[in-house]
Amino acid sequence: MKLKRALLLAIITIATVLTGCEPLTVLDPKGPQAAVQANDIKLSIGIMSFVVLVVFAMLAYMLIKFRASKQKEDYEPPHIEGNIWVEALCVGIPVLIVAFMSFVSVQSNYKVESTPPGYEDKEPLVVYASSSNWKWHFSYPEEDIETLNYLYIPTDRAIEFKLYSFGPITSFWVPQLGGQKYAMADMVTTLHLAADHPGDFMGRNANFSGEGFAENTFDVTAMTPVEFDEWVEEVHNTAKPITEEEFVGLLEPGHLGKMTFTGTHLDFMPAPEGEHAGHNHGSSDDEESNDDHEDHENHDEHSEHSGH
Repeated sequence: MKLKRALLLAIITIATVLTGCEPLTVLDPKGPQAAVQANDIKLSIGIMSFVVLVVFAMLAYMLIKFRASKQKEDYEPPHIEGNIWVEALCVGIPVLIVAFMSFVSVQSNYKVESTPPGYEDKEPLVVYASSSNWKWHFSYPEEDIETLNYLYIPTDRAIEFKLYSFGPITSFWVPQLGGQKYAMADMVTTLHLAADHPGDFMGRNANFSGEGFAENTFDVTAMTPVEFDEWVEEVHNTAKPITEEEFVGLLEPGHLGKMTFTGTHLDFMPAPEGEHAGHNHGSSDDEESNDDHEDHENHDEHSEHSGH
């Protein structure tokens, strides 16, 4: 009786706790890339659930069928050789599951790393998404607009994100549109996303980057192409231009609200791609070579004086 009450109490407690959980946004995709990943997650959950149920069913069967029984004190269990079929199943089934999921994962990886299906013939919207402690800067070079901590995108159009960081490694993630991808200093990574439906989505940094990591979030709003064009026009009529001095101030560690500017920081602080890639790494080498050159000159000069 006590065991039944404990089990009932445990079930009620679990059900109560789960009702307070937020919905799994990764299983509510609003774009083709997110749909691919959501299907993979559901497939993995289904396979794992089947395996768990089979294992527990076999465990219950074994416990009931081969439960302890009263035997004589001199009883010795018979020696049983291994069963080749049981061993083949125990090894073969996990190998088949891993092989199948590996095939699915590789296939899906190619899909999410390329332009979303159905958008190949459309010109993508290019957005440079850069992070700093603890903010997100979004630059629209074609629209000549920059936003802070929020992102507006049109529906039914591929979005090509160029990701990099002004500080530690961060991870750009909008769960309902696709998987996360790292943003790093001195290089640019590319992420392809698209939104099939208008709506508001949550975006965040999914990689720990210091004490302000928990609030390193941004809002994403997907709207119709007409509404997006109207927003672009409104920004150009109302927002002030961004300056290098102001942008450098925005890079200081801290949290800020949403901000909108005309122009982008790419004009005076280009992204680390092309001829600008790895410029910070190169500076230390240049300084080293300059130091070596100065040491060599000093050595020659010292030799000349010694000769006199």
